[in-house]
Amino acid sequence: MSKICQITGKKAMIGNNVSHSKRRTKRTFDVNLFTKKFYYVEQDCWISLNICANGLRIINKKGLDAALTDAVAKGFCDWKSIKVIG
Repeated sequence: MSKICQITGKKAMIGNNVSHSKRRTKRTFDVNLFTKKFYYVEQDCWISLNICANGLRIINKKGLDAALTDAVAKGFCDWKSIKVIG
């Protein structure tokens, strides 16, 4: 599972751990990412998405179909990468 949100396109960032003595070591700032199932009414099926918390808020605001079409138009995911569950 890649650490990229399928709705917003957010992905892990690289930064530094800075100690008290100001030594810097590399680290990653991961996205608040989880797998969630949705019922896609237009296709009459269940789908599974890897989304972050902000992506979930976008789906609640716009609706699933509008959020998916915007994400596909912006290139964050494609229709083949959306996992259809039975």
